[in-house]
Amino acid sequence: MFIRCTTIKRKAAGESYKTHRLVETQRVGDKVKQHTLLNLGRHFDVPKAQWRDLALRIDELLKGQGSLLAVALDEDLEARAQRYAAQILASRSQEVAVEAQANTAFESVAVDSLELVRPRRVGVEALALHAASQLKLTDKLKALGFNRHQLAAAMGNIIGRMACPASERATLAWLQQRSGLGELMGYDFEALGLDRLYQVSDQLWKHREALEQHLYAQEATLFGCDETITLYDLTNTFFEGEASSNPSAQRGHSKEKRSDCPLVTLGLVLDGSGFPRKSQIFAGNASEPQTLETMLAGLEARPGATVVLDAGIASEDNIQHLIEQGYRYLVVSRKRKRSFDEEQAVTVKTAQGQQVKVQRVVNEQTGEVELHCHSELREKKEQAMQDKFAERFEAELQKLGDGLHKKNTTKRYDKVLERLGRMKEKYARAAQHYDITVTPDDTSGNASAISWHRREKPHSQATHPGVYCLRTNLDDWDEATLWRTYTMLTDLEAVFRSLKSELGLRPIYHQKEKRVNGHIFITLIAYHLVHTLRTQLKARGIHDSWQSLRNQMENQQRITVELQREDGRTLHLRKATRAEPHQQVIYEALGIAAQPGATQRTVV
Repeated sequence: MFIRCTTIKRKAAGESYKTHRLVETQRVGDKVKQHTLLNLGRHFDVPKAQWRDLALRIDELLKGQGSLLAVALDEDLEARAQRYAAQILASRSQEVAVEAQANTAFESVAVDSLELVRPRRVGVEALALHAASQLKLTDKLKALGFNRHQLAAAMGNIIGRMACPASERATLAWLQQRSGLGELMGYDFEALGLDRLYQVSDQLWKHREALEQHLYAQEATLFGCDETITLYDLTNTFFEGEASSNPSAQRGHSKEKRSDCPLVTLGLVLDGSGFPRKSQIFAGNASEPQTLETMLAGLEARPGATVVLDAGIASEDNIQHLIEQGYRYLVVSRKRKRSFDEEQAVTVKTAQGQQVKVQRVVNEQTGEVELHCHSELREKKEQAMQDKFAERFEAELQKLGDGLHKKNTTKRYDKVLERLGRMKEKYARAAQHYDITVTPDDTSGNASAISWHRREKPHSQATHPGVYCLRTNLDDWDEATLWRTYTMLTDLEAVFRSLKSELGLRPIYHQKEKRVNGHIFITLIAYHLVHTLRTQLKARGIHDSWQSLRNQMENQQRITVELQREDGRTLHLRKATRAEPHQQVIYEALGIAAQPGATQRTVV
């Protein structure tokens, strides 16, 4: 076995180029013939001085021998040898298929020669490819002009985000060293360059609208999605670094409490089943109410479709826009005054400790229906928060008052008022319920005492914990239907949590705007696949999170078993490990084979 450099001349262009091949010499009868085992390509860049060692190492691997070279190969060359040997075995596995059928099922092998090599994860990858197949994602990418290499890079990026969220560099290492995705797709990711992952990210973003429309159309066909309900909300994520060249990277209110970093905002429209219909990326300082019209444009919602919004977006202008466009709406009211009459309320949720009651009121001025809701679970949460902030505020008041009679502390009347103002600003939620008096000492100009009295503000969180208000023009829906529709917003919040925590949306390390957009969009495509899988599994009674499903599937691998036969030849058998019982349940629920990839049998 040796490596040969061959000059190829194109007849049409009259140009020539060099290519490299791995060649094997065989004796056939009284003649010696050479045939190509593997085309190493035009860009084979191993120095010629190492060709012999590389060829010898590939021969050893094919024959199931350990490293017998006098000169050990470096890490890169050893990886190449492993890769080339695996490619040769995969190609030969088809050649021996007839031989394998003709042979008996039993073979004599040396048990002590057993070796297990090239373990690669395939469990999560198999689920992801199944979802992609159902959504006809690869067909759409081909129709958009993606060639074979671009298609593989796109799927590598997307499925890598599902299985092992990381940077493009780390994703490439995962594809080449840990994942069996290439085997399942029939593509050699070890020959893939890092630039292709970056370039295909830009290409996916370029076709964002077409891909979003295609994915949602497939999901609507598969699951009969309810397009009469539209959920809309925004979230933001932060950059690592200043991202000064990205106009979308702006300072704003961080929902992750990372106001020290520039942000970028993601707006997302979902249907009632939780499938994304449309996305838009805004600057980190985008005003939430001003994004609604942009997002709803082009949705072509059915007449009378219902839009569900959180309070941050439910401005009067936006509600008027919904009315003008023929939408019906159900939104969280921005009114600050809380009210609730339990005697006029009906129960819409009866779970112990989580009971929810709703009072229906018709606003005579606007004709809207208002739902004043009381949640036991929310009451406990808000009461605990009130108690915590009140305790901290009173402790600060006590500390300020005690300091009036100690050395080296704030005593001057005007300075005490300044500190008190800052405390009220810091603990605004608790401070509004206190009457505070600072007594001045006219002789010294200092404050002589601080006293306070708690007086809860009417119609506030303190007097009505657990109460919130919804407003709608859906006057023909009952209380239970309205409340259940509102709770769909929690599904949208779950989507954002999944994007950020399970699919690696945060933080963003890219600095260029197009790379940031590509990063976010790849995460959204990954979510389409994840939600497709979870929706199907939920229908079969499996309600696990994606993180849980990923943990359950990640230890299934494809492994090559090497054994020395009695005739001196080496048997290579590559197949997936048997699925664990909990993995088998998932495979059966999705209706796919429990051992990803075909079994390959090769004798060398």
